[in-house]
Amino acid sequence: MGVAKVLAPAVIPILAPYAVRAAGAARESYDRVQARKLGVGVDSLGEFSGKGAAVHARISGLATGLSELRKSEKATADDTAFADKGDSTLRQLAATIRASERMPGARRKAAHKAVAAELDRLEDQLLGRLGV
Repeated sequence: MGVAKVLAPAVIPILAPYAVRAAGAARESYDRVQARKLGVGVDSLGEFSGKGAAVHARISGLATGLSELRKSEKATADDTAFADKGDSTLRQLAATIRASERMPGARRKAAHKAVAAELDRLEDQLLGRLGV
């Protein structure tokens, strides 16, 4: 213990920069894993947090898809109407997910499951309209 007390003041300033770099690398690696899990870029990871982060990421991706459908050269009036209705639905689903953050676990999971089912339906319709 006496040796540690003598060496600590000399060793800590030498090791501190390496410890900070290691912590930064670990955090960067963790952020990449989380972003990959959510299907978003690392730079937009901060937008999706909480228990509903994955569902929010899906909503965001679907909103982007609807926007692309609307801007497509092949988009018909029916496609534009579908995109408008889809945007409205996505806003309601996002509000549901935000509200579910304060619910007890079982109710939150049920809300997330219901929203995920609706997102599946919308994704299938969007992919069909995009010809995928």
